[in-house]
Amino acid sequence: MSETALYFTGPETVDHRPVNVDPAPTEVVVETDASAISAGSELLVYHDEMPTDLPVDESIEAFDDTFEYPMRYGYAAAGTVVEVGSDVTDSWLDRSVFAFRPHQTRFVADPDDLITLPEGVSAAHGSLLPTVETATNLVLDSEPRLGESVVVFGAGVVGLCTTRLLSAFPLNELVVVEPLAARQEAATAMGADRTVTPETAAAELGDCDLAVELSGEPAVLNDAIDAVGYDGRVVVGSWYGEKRAPIDLGGSFHRDRIELVSSQVSTIDPARRGRWDRERRFDTAVEWLDRVNCERLISHRIPFEQAADAYELLDDHSEPALQVVLTY
Repeated sequence: MSETALYFTGPETVDHRPVNVDPAPTEVVVETDASAISAGSELLVYHDEMPTDLPVDESIEAFDDTFEYPMRYGYAAAGTVVEVGSDVTDSWLDRSVFAFRPHQTRFVADPDDLITLPEGVSAAHGSLLPTVETATNLVLDSEPRLGESVVVFGAGVVGLCTTRLLSAFPLNELVVVEPLAARQEAATAMGADRTVTPETAAAELGDCDLAVELSGEPAVLNDAIDAVGYDGRVVVGSWYGEKRAPIDLGGSFHRDRIELVSSQVSTIDPARRGRWDRERRFDTAVEWLDRVNCERLISHRIPFEQAADAYELLDDHSEPALQVVLTY
């Protein structure tokens, strides 16, 4: 059966191409209802700023092997099981599910790779599960503690979800640094005690215990380092790809014994693997999905056939955009 997939075919160019969807006896066919665009990693692919010598993600079998055009990319699809293989029980039919799959009208999957969405959760909201899982991982890596002052740099969707999870902790203060007024309002709605702009951050912050860098801009890492005090922690959740910026490690960073922590959702921190695995982390994200105001995060629903418009919208900032979801 021929279906359609979204391909990145060159810098700032996407195309719809036919793909075969032929389930094995042990697989099911899922008709996609919604898929979320990751404005961070997908825009790196869109701009050809991904490191070509790095595997895409070895933990997701549906991906192509390397970041080379043409390629399918995307990892947040939600839909309905419409066909089952001969070795799969019919109880899977009509089930609403989530899968780490690229943007595609239909796809095949092993039932073990699918997550059944909770009753009442729409496909659009279910497509935000990877974002909530990423925020869960960031909070685990950040280890927020009682009475700490915490600052989050960047109020994109990941930053907002991380802010929402951090707001559940008994912190002294939770501050978000964000230049856009609409995103500042969203950060407040997600539980930030206050918001500041990058221009005023240096004057209004300082001696924080923890900074979480989620802006996607490597230069902001300097601001995060400046925001924490002696023995402070900076968790870097941004993936900069091939973007570079000079980082000042010769001043307060060195003498103040500031700790830089790399946080990436494809793995669990080795220090936590005795109690945490990917399944437990994802189950936690599913539980938190109801507590994150998903509808507040979704700013645009764009038909799959108009996906090129979605990437242009995210790229040129012609209008404020938070989470863009493709509909099918």
